[in-house]
Amino acid sequence: MAGVHALNVAVPSQQSKTIADFDPPKKPKRNKYAFACTLLASMTSVLMGYDIGVMSGAIIYIKDDLKINDTQIEVITGIISVYSLLGSALAGRTSDWIGRRYTIVLAGAIFFAGAILMGFATNYAFLMVGRFVAGVGVGYALMIAPVYTAELAPASIRGFLTSFPEVFINSGVLLGYVSNYAFSKLPIHLGWRFMLGIGAVPSFFLALGVFAMPESPRWLVMQGRLGDAKRVLDKTSDTPEEAQLRLADIKEAAGIPEDQNDDVVQVPKRKSNGADVWKELLHPTPVVRHILLAGVGILFFQQASGVDSVVVYSPRIFQKAGITSNNGKLLATIAVGVSKTLFIFISTFLLDKVGRRPLLLCSNGCMVVSLLALSISLTVIDHNHQKVPWAVGLSFASVLGVVGSFSMGFGPIPWVYSSEIFPLRLRAQGMAMGVGANRLTSGVLSMTFISMYNTMTIGGAFFFYAVIAIVSWIFFFFCLPETQGRTLEEMEELFGKIFKWRPILMDKKNGKNDAA
Repeated sequence: MAGVHALNVAVPSQQSKTIADFDPPKKPKRNKYAFACTLLASMTSVLMGYDIGVMSGAIIYIKDDLKINDTQIEVITGIISVYSLLGSALAGRTSDWIGRRYTIVLAGAIFFAGAILMGFATNYAFLMVGRFVAGVGVGYALMIAPVYTAELAPASIRGFLTSFPEVFINSGVLLGYVSNYAFSKLPIHLGWRFMLGIGAVPSFFLALGVFAMPESPRWLVMQGRLGDAKRVLDKTSDTPEEAQLRLADIKEAAGIPEDQNDDVVQVPKRKSNGADVWKELLHPTPVVRHILLAGVGILFFQQASGVDSVVVYSPRIFQKAGITSNNGKLLATIAVGVSKTLFIFISTFLLDKVGRRPLLLCSNGCMVVSLLALSISLTVIDHNHQKVPWAVGLSFASVLGVVGSFSMGFGPIPWVYSSEIFPLRLRAQGMAMGVGANRLTSGVLSMTFISMYNTMTIGGAFFFYAVIAIVSWIFFFFCLPETQGRTLEEMEELFGKIFKWRPILMDKKNGKNDAA
């Protein structure tokens, strides 16, 4: 009888049930406010993409107008990535000082000034000054856009939203290619100046638009402004309960007592300022060491695979493949921009469904195949005096394959991943280190590509990139745990087991590391 009584208590009668008992809970709607804010912040990344795309065509006319050699072409093309190191290094401290939002405004203002200087450049030295200023703006934008997005977005769609910067980088590349073709009809001394100078227009409007965005809730908590942080979290979370949990997690990470609910509080002195942060990054614990290796490593390999050489020097690649007219080369680069832009949407819509690791490994693997095919086709073309139609077709398809496979994972995921794994106290400076490695690698490869293919043939250069891409796949497989669905404050639980020599996988049932 006792068992029957217990059963009767545990199972409600049919009459007492409501419609809610029969309907499964509805999936929360996508947060439109968070979507709009991160979309606007991510648009800052269009500045970098535009510069990459526009230089690929502008350099054809700059060479003829300013009478510069191949070495100067390499320098003027790749130096902006090196200059952006200064911007990314300053962005960490700047964003902790004036906030994430105003740092985005600053990035747009600096790039605006750089674009104006490049547009009015009268000689090589003047152009280099413009590249320096624009490079600092690019460094600021690259570091701050993914950090702001990761800190604002709810965990359910963080991957989707944090991939937006790469979407706009690709859109910027395409805009740069279109700008090249549109202004190529102008006189040679005006065409390339319009190509470079027109980049000031979007940066101006983007800087104005950012004033409509809220500040990052994590930065607000770091300043002790709990009331402002709560209001932002209420707007950017899927549910009120999630907003409360996110606020509690951020308060814990910032060292603020859980029961402290005043609008403005005194934040305990933490290791988040100046020398203490760099001391923790340069002399890390095993967990922080693994996070640092993963965050910096993924951004290093993104550029070491040579994608910028394909994007920036695509007109030269097409010339090797037999396209000799400037119009033909510029039209072919537009096809590259379209491929690069379309494939980004694969990762944008699948990141929060299938996870970071599967997309990244698949994208990296496809890129290895495309680079090897490009190497083979260009080698065949180089060793034949007559045109080889299948090799020409394969080289063109391989270029589209490289940029397409890069965009579907290898492009956006490093920014998503690195922006979400660093602890709050180290996030700005940790991202600055990752962006620094990314930009330095990009600059070195862009400034050595012409010299490299003159030394080892163009096919050999892309074979070299394919080998690096293989090494990167191995690194990702063994060193990067899955972060899908985790809050930013839970990330440290996933790291520290790198030397188990087993792939770090996520147990989907209990969310624990399979490598434990």
